[in-house]
Amino acid sequence: MKIKKMLAALMALGLVMPASAEKIEFWTFSMKPKFTPYFEGIVKKYEAAHPGTRVEWVDFPWDIIQTKLVTRIVAGTPPALVNLNVPWADEFARDGLLTPVDALLGEARPRYLASALQDLTFGGKTYGFPLYSNVAVITYNTDIFKAAGLTRAPRSLDEQLEFARRIAQRTGKAGLCPALSKIDGLMMQQGLPVIANGRAAFNSPAHVALIAKLAETYKAGGLLKDSLFAEDNFPAAIDAYKGGRLGMLLAPPTAVKRIQTDARDIYAVTDVAPAPLGPTGIADGGWLIHFAVPAGVDGKMLPAIGEFARYLTNDENQLAFAKQAAVYPAAAAASRDPFFMDVPPGAGAAEKAVSAGAVSMPYSRTMYVSGVEDYDELRRSLVKAVEAGVTGRQDIKQALDAAAAIWNKKLAKTRAAGPQSELSPIWGQAPNGAQLANGAMP
Repeated sequence: MKIKKMLAALMALGLVMPASAEKIEFWTFSMKPKFTPYFEGIVKKYEAAHPGTRVEWVDFPWDIIQTKLVTRIVAGTPPALVNLNVPWADEFARDGLLTPVDALLGEARPRYLASALQDLTFGGKTYGFPLYSNVAVITYNTDIFKAAGLTRAPRSLDEQLEFARRIAQRTGKAGLCPALSKIDGLMMQQGLPVIANGRAAFNSPAHVALIAKLAETYKAGGLLKDSLFAEDNFPAAIDAYKGGRLGMLLAPPTAVKRIQTDARDIYAVTDVAPAPLGPTGIADGGWLIHFAVPAGVDGKMLPAIGEFARYLTNDENQLAFAKQAAVYPAAAAASRDPFFMDVPPGAGAAEKAVSAGAVSMPYSRTMYVSGVEDYDELRRSLVKAVEAGVTGRQDIKQALDAAAAIWNKKLAKTRAAGPQSELSPIWGQAPNGAQLANGAMP
């Protein structure tokens, strides 16, 4: 969605700007009906503890909430808080449609995971109250591992690919099914920038070496070929795992529950471990959801909005929500709760998966590229180049060079349109597209 274009169109309609309502209205997306009792309970408890304060909860489908928000901001009646993901927040913040919340976080700032706050920091300002995220774990078939002579889970991407090749050589089965349609995220997790100094950076020798490792594993039969480059290859991957045709599965812990329900024989020989961190120290699978404060809210209401936002995202409420939603809290104490960290005696893979994910949560980040028009189209051209290189249809360097030429033509137009931030919070926000590598996470 192009926020600036939508904003201009709505302003052209000459919408009036009435005064803000004296209430706390907060929006979520796609929470009804499953979480209706949870949010109605939040409202009821808060109003009971704050006589004279009225809280209104509104839920929209995820695919229309941005349009609704821009409309209300232009009309001068924004909600007090709104659910956003990190890429949406980045775009809204760049267009001046969000209010920084550093002052509202105040002394509560240390209550949130530092990685979650880093996700929401653009241009040195914080733009949200973290709510929840997720992270991948590595699920593996111990029978297949034993047949391949493997005794433990892989601890790096290189080991994942090495183990996948060994599984293929010794069992004839695929070892791994990486989400290669998200190759940009994999590159960033491995410390390889997608864009640097306003130009495509993914055709460097280091990027070529990464794709060459994937190509070697593909040629050896170590990568599951079913939907390998599909936009969403998870259905194919989990079906292959449940069918005993795949040695390893990278997915959130909820996937292990599906294996337990659908394929008890495979579940019986399944074990789990934390997914390997990249050299950046970043865990795979993060996608932070938070509450942001739109621009244009009544300044007099900000203290009350901040108080409610801190309540809405405190440890107790985040823990209760995370248990229901099978996600991980972004509040520090809640993320370390025994519900996530403790593995009971005799626990199965599903219980182990919850703990394995909790170990990685402090390193979970949302990986994306921002500030580039029609980025999805560009990413598809990169994926096609990677597919040509991995499958051996084209020389890897030539394929990446061709994709880089497409990107650079588009990026030149983006630069001509004005200063843009091109980098995800992983790499730091920098004016005019300059790269600021802020180091690996602890």
